[in-house]
Amino acid sequence: MTTSTLSTMPSPANGHSIRRTQLAVATLFLVLGFNFGTWASRIPALKVQLGLSTAEVGFLLLASGLGAVFSFPVTATILHRLGSKAACLISGALLPVVLIGLALAPNYPVALLMMLLEGVLASLLNVGMNAQGVQAETVGKQAIMSRLHAVFSLGGLAAALFASGMTFFTDVIWVHFLLAALILWLAVAVSIPYLLAEKPQAQAGGKRFALPEGVALWLGLLALCGTVVEGSMADWSALYLKDAVMASAQIAPLGIAFFSITMFIARWFGDAWRMRFGAPKMLLWGGLLAGVGLSAALLLGGLIPALVGFALVGLGMAAVSPCVYTQAAKQGAVALAAVTTMGSIGALMGPPMIGFVAHETSLSWGMGLVALAALMIAALTPRVKWD
Repeated sequence: MTTSTLSTMPSPANGHSIRRTQLAVATLFLVLGFNFGTWASRIPALKVQLGLSTAEVGFLLLASGLGAVFSFPVTATILHRLGSKAACLISGALLPVVLIGLALAPNYPVALLMMLLEGVLASLLNVGMNAQGVQAETVGKQAIMSRLHAVFSLGGLAAALFASGMTFFTDVIWVHFLLAALILWLAVAVSIPYLLAEKPQAQAGGKRFALPEGVALWLGLLALCGTVVEGSMADWSALYLKDAVMASAQIAPLGIAFFSITMFIARWFGDAWRMRFGAPKMLLWGGLLAGVGLSAALLLGGLIPALVGFALVGLGMAAVSPCVYTQAAKQGAVALAAVTTMGSIGALMGPPMIGFVAHETSLSWGMGLVALAALMIAALTPRVKWD
């Protein structure tokens, strides 16, 4: 990280310990994971409720991807003028509102609007919480980024299990999403007071967002490929199990659960593994494990191979975001912001591509693109000069 960036790092405000700050940032990672997992696990139900085709589901997910793209100036302005703490507060307060709005959407156009707003707010929270994570790691002088991303995976797992449990009590989506929103609001409310408050001009050295170049460009591409895989697994795994494997409504959300469990475990121990093996080896072998494992599962077909393949993807992809964002932070705040945003765009624009391919061919071929993105990570990793 640059000297100017380090000089702007704040100390914990109001005498709160850095431990409480770390827990508060972790809570925000949990919030974003739970938010994603909640609506992603009910994609099959939303498809039925709105009477959508597979292609229309793809456009629904594309709307959130466009929201991430359009969030670029919004995120830049908020971070520049208000700081990452305010960005987390704004996005954390509004994301549950959008979740409820999606459940109550009376028609397809309203659902598209809700997903557009979802993309904007999710991207804002993603950038804000990662900025807070880097600051907490620097102030506390302790590697925590991998565990923070592990908590994001835990949020997705919790949402998937919560969704599976809710189906035993009611099929009404708005009841499920309302309860999820209340959980999210509570989590945001208890975490915001403990975040680090920085001067707004400290964001990116007082600069607006810029497209990454050099090392940051390759890091951005790695982040994009990694989150294409992660986002697509979250959005399409349940539908793949339901439509391609013919799993029941209770079993379908477990695809996300298997993926999230292995990703959580690998990320929880990822900081120690990164120190021992190094980021390049973790990303190279992780990309190969995820790409080959998912490809084999798709070729074999069936429930068990699918669940094993999803678990291997979670294990292989666990190191991507923590390693990439930590390395980006060493290039300065501008690089971190740009790379994080590219990651958000990948997570939200990858899934619609799966839908388009699935519409023209089959969902198995669409999921094949996920395996390809994982293999791209193995190919791109040597392009980065790792510290």
